[in-house]
Amino acid sequence: MTENHNSIPNSNNKYLFENFFELSADLLCIAGFDGFFKKINPAVSQLLGFTNEELFSKPINDFVYIEDQNPTSKVRSELHKNNPLFNFENRYVTKSGEIVWLSWTSMPVPEEKLVYAIAKNITHTKKIEAERNLLLTKFTKINNALKKLNYTNSHDLRSPVNNLLSIFSLLDFSKIEDPETLQFIEMLQSATETLKETLNNYVDILILEDKAEAQIEEIDFATSLNTVISSISSLIQNSKTIIKVDFSKLEKVNFNKTYLESIFLNLITNSIKYAIPGSTPIISIYSKKTNGINQLIFSDKGIGFDMKHVKDKIFGLHQKFNNHIDSKGIGLYLVNNHITSLGGKIDVESKINEGTTFTISFKKESKFL
Repeated sequence: MTENHNSIPNSNNKYLFENFFELSADLLCIAGFDGFFKKINPAVSQLLGFTNEELFSKPINDFVYIEDQNPTSKVRSELHKNNPLFNFENRYVTKSGEIVWLSWTSMPVPEEKLVYAIAKNITHTKKIEAERNLLLTKFTKINNALKKLNYTNSHDLRSPVNNLLSIFSLLDFSKIEDPETLQFIEMLQSATETLKETLNNYVDILILEDKAEAQIEEIDFATSLNTVISSISSLIQNSKTIIKVDFSKLEKVNFNKTYLESIFLNLITNSIKYAIPGSTPIISIYSKKTNGINQLIFSDKGIGFDMKHVKDKIFGLHQKFNNHIDSKGIGLYLVNNHITSLGGKIDVESKINEGTTFTISFKKESKFL
């Protein structure tokens, strides 16, 4: 005769099922259609803090958080119509006044006028969810504030820039005899025109961002970099900055034009700003492809970061790691945002007084020539 290993001897059935009921970490209960508990396991009284006598003496709804009592009554009426209940969430109030969240699965047995239910304590999950929503609200406010600031700055700066260009249009360059002065004025005019174009691009990109449509196009690394270098040529010359460039392994990228120029601008100006005092800023910019990933490498020989202390803060908003008077803690935040918003990532390697290397990995789907 074949032995049935799935069967349980009748004499032990009641004992085993009682053991299962009593030892379960989940809340198990049997409730009547009259709204009272008929049987509960220890987990119920342990969580709510009431004795069994207290829990049996009052309607179940008396233990439910007041704002959830009406919704709970409505779903209970559905149970009386023989409609099972799955993943219903409500709040209970413990004896100490603490609010706990429970997720219920309940099965009615109309002929017995009983409901067999199991609940899981999801209070921790709800707290995490609430904290996440609070962070999302905070980030949304920060994002909206940054957008407003960008709109305002871009709009307000265009007026003086246009005035400057008007002044240039009134100048009679033929009357300027000193070649060096003429060269400086031409450089200033070129930088002002570039600034106007940049401001216009910022406004355009903000509008596109509001529509969730950051424009992607094929961009030439060298052209983008030269535009930025031209706009800050005086800063580069005055600081005697040396910029080494090699885009021979990867010349173009599908990316957003304004974002790429902003990345170059912020990284270059940061390298000049945080050069080792008394030394010539040296910047190296090159592109490559690693394991099918298109990358842009930007490195300098500046004062660097102590990575043990700032690794998780480098790209945070308003994060500053020295007392430089011009530091606002925004540049690297923007760089990271530009890259990650289009599916890429940026890695950092740095040592104090040895410099910093940023490795930008573009989204894999991007196509390069």
